[in-house]
Amino acid sequence: MSNDLNQPAGAMDRKAVESVFSKVAQIRCLVVGDLMLDEYLWGKAERISPEAPVQVVDVLREELRLGGAGNVVNNLAALGAQVSVCSVVGDDPNGWSLLKEFSRRNVATDAIFPDPSRRTSRKTRVVAANQQIVRIDRESREALSHDLENKVCDWITAQLCQYQVVVLSDYNKGVLTPAVIAATVAVAEKCAIPVLVDPKGTDYRRYSGATLLTPNRKEAEAASGIAIHDDVSLFRAAGVIMDAVGLQHLLITRSEKGMSLFSRDGSVVHIPTVAREVFDVSGAGDTVLATLAVGIASGCGMAEAARLANVAAGIAVGKLGTSVVSPQEIIDVVAMSHHDSDTKIKSRDVLSLLISAEKARGKRVVFTNGCFDLLHAGHVKYLQKARSLGDLLVLGLNSDASVRRLKGPKRPLIGEDERAHLLAALDCIDYVTLFDEDTPLQLITALKPHILAKGGDYSLDGVVGREVVEAYGGRVELVSFVDGKSTTNIIDKILERYSGE
Repeated sequence: MSNDLNQPAGAMDRKAVESVFSKVAQIRCLVVGDLMLDEYLWGKAERISPEAPVQVVDVLREELRLGGAGNVVNNLAALGAQVSVCSVVGDDPNGWSLLKEFSRRNVATDAIFPDPSRRTSRKTRVVAANQQIVRIDRESREALSHDLENKVCDWITAQLCQYQVVVLSDYNKGVLTPAVIAATVAVAEKCAIPVLVDPKGTDYRRYSGATLLTPNRKEAEAASGIAIHDDVSLFRAAGVIMDAVGLQHLLITRSEKGMSLFSRDGSVVHIPTVAREVFDVSGAGDTVLATLAVGIASGCGMAEAARLANVAAGIAVGKLGTSVVSPQEIIDVVAMSHHDSDTKIKSRDVLSLLISAEKARGKRVVFTNGCFDLLHAGHVKYLQKARSLGDLLVLGLNSDASVRRLKGPKRPLIGEDERAHLLAALDCIDYVTLFDEDTPLQLITALKPHILAKGGDYSLDGVVGREVVEAYGGRVELVSFVDGKSTTNIIDKILERYSGE
């Protein structure tokens, strides 16, 4: 491995992030691990007890949250994935509460096995003035019985292959026994499913065969036996862990120093932390694990998924308690690094979701299309008129390949990316999307705009998509162009003036 942590991690691409979350509803994730309830007692502490030198907390609000592996499940559900969970809980009120919370989130619970001899984990945190004062733990830590271990392994063997990614969330409470881990890894390898692990303890060899481990710095130190105080010691610790476990990837989270992703091919990517005020790091590792799972299952490379998880972690630590992060929060943070024009440029799949949401809010959608090579005043006035027909204007822009087929090999003069950014900078345009076909018919069919706008030089019979739009009750509007304003005229004028030179 090269010990250079200054290799660029690459900037997050907002359009790629939007594309990930447009596909997330089709992703099936399995979480195996230790479930618990996180109880929060929120109050104020303004006096000392007369019985002992301790604060008295007046409880104002109580809240139950999914904790442990349940927080990973909760994060995955909040990101929009389909989630199932495999675990063992006590046959007690806390276990019943867990099942109820999962059902509320449409999380499959048929693989949560009750154990009457087991105590469902419940951690109570007393919080005053946004600070934890004390935590009270009620739980079982012993390993599963032989019978329950077999039940879990049998279910995993029979069902695991239907998922795109499996997460092992280990809180060292007894569910992830060596046999359960081995069964999960073996079936996942057979079905080519990535296994992501949030590890516990110091002997990571129990996770042998996993795709990725996500220890924090302190955990990596304990597992490797190496104190991490600089880049050299970090590389040494990572090498020890990867060699011991036979990992494909290792992601070490390093608090304010960001994340470092080590891969079997020797590559290392350092991802700087997203600057944000930190209120509570509780559950941030679960957010990282869930976001990694979604990113990998959607087809992202490991480094890209890690960058996505880094953004999510930055949001999570800005919230108090074990909190979830939404796709829109991640998209908004990524979009902050882009100019406004860039945020309007959408892929077709993302735009379809956005337009459906806009329609649900009662917005009237106008669609127009064109090459818009050498943007001029005639274009602008046409687009302003088109925008006035409804509440928002979507522009379908011919790709470079499409323009060449329509106008010849010398066009366009301006590339598709530049044309898209110029058009997106106009206030009258709400969204821009590229299409590669000769006509926008497929795009119109997908978006179903209320109004299809075309230039006044067209006849109604010549407007592509007219039949589609009118079939569901939409209409076509012909918008007049400014006389004498065209890209061809501009090209002719340039040739006339400069051809002699």
